[in-house]
Amino acid sequence: MLSTKTELATFAGGCFWCMVSPFEERPGIVSIVSGYTGGHTTNPTYQEVCTDTTGHAEAVQITFEPDVFPYEELLELFWQQIDPTDAGGQFCDRGSSYRTAIFYHTEAQRQAAEASKRQLQESGRFDRPIVTPIEPAGTFYPAEEYHQDYHKKNPLRYKMYRRGSGRDDFLKTHWSTDQDKADLLERLTPMQWKVTQENGTEPAFRNEYWDNHREGLYVDIVSGEPLFSSRDKFDSACGWPSFSKPLSGGIIEEKQDYSHFMIRTEVRSRKADSHLGHVFNDGPRELGGLRYCINSAALRFIPKEDLEREGYGRYKSLFE
Repeated sequence: MLSTKTELATFAGGCFWCMVSPFEERPGIVSIVSGYTGGHTTNPTYQEVCTDTTGHAEAVQITFEPDVFPYEELLELFWQQIDPTDAGGQFCDRGSSYRTAIFYHTEAQRQAAEASKRQLQESGRFDRPIVTPIEPAGTFYPAEEYHQDYHKKNPLRYKMYRRGSGRDDFLKTHWSTDQDKADLLERLTPMQWKVTQENGTEPAFRNEYWDNHREGLYVDIVSGEPLFSSRDKFDSACGWPSFSKPLSGGIIEEKQDYSHFMIRTEVRSRKADSHLGHVFNDGPRELGGLRYCINSAALRFIPKEDLEREGYGRYKSLFE
């Protein structure tokens, strides 16, 4: 049984269209609302905020279950969506309404945010100071309805905007550095590297988890992010682990794959951008009809009895 305790988290990261999808559909995320905060006027409109005269920033307010998705993990995810060294806006969007900020709701959140900011600065990932401010949360005004879930209502325009704004290129450059790759090369086996970093495929029936029937969690071998559950695993007789669905839609990305003279849908982890496998429409109908065919080399299996010890105790309820 999941916890019913919820908290609020509020982040400004430039255009709020781009700050919803990274958080949505993850375990413990109850809702995400786009809106305005940090200003001095009441009930501002989008047009007013864009004039940079109201003091508000575009932001998202997240209702979450801290026992399932801790605030510290929200902070980590937040940093990975922005340029924290830019005080004048974000990417192609300039002005104070597009500034970044962490708006804390409790003293515990403030302390966690300050620690997270220090850690990022000391990591050396950026060669300029981290300027994102950490401020007490104030009144949050939900944005107009057409701004809510914009990426779902206008998927093509949303994708074009993300690419055109420079956000995607920046994030890829700064969260997949040569040092990151060097660390991975040292940590991963040759097959794990080939699969996750070079879009490779391991041999069918000669991989670690194709016939694993134990209860537990399958996590990204690169980032440790939970991806699949044994409760959704089934025997497809294909020689690779097969799942009817991921733990949540927000943790994977699907892309068209035209390699090998075929048209397929590739599956990648969103956080680490690991190549995982492919998804097909030949899964069991009673399970939704999909087959996520995943390379064992892209995964690490954690038995349910080890979840607490491995730091995944909040997922124990999946197997109760």
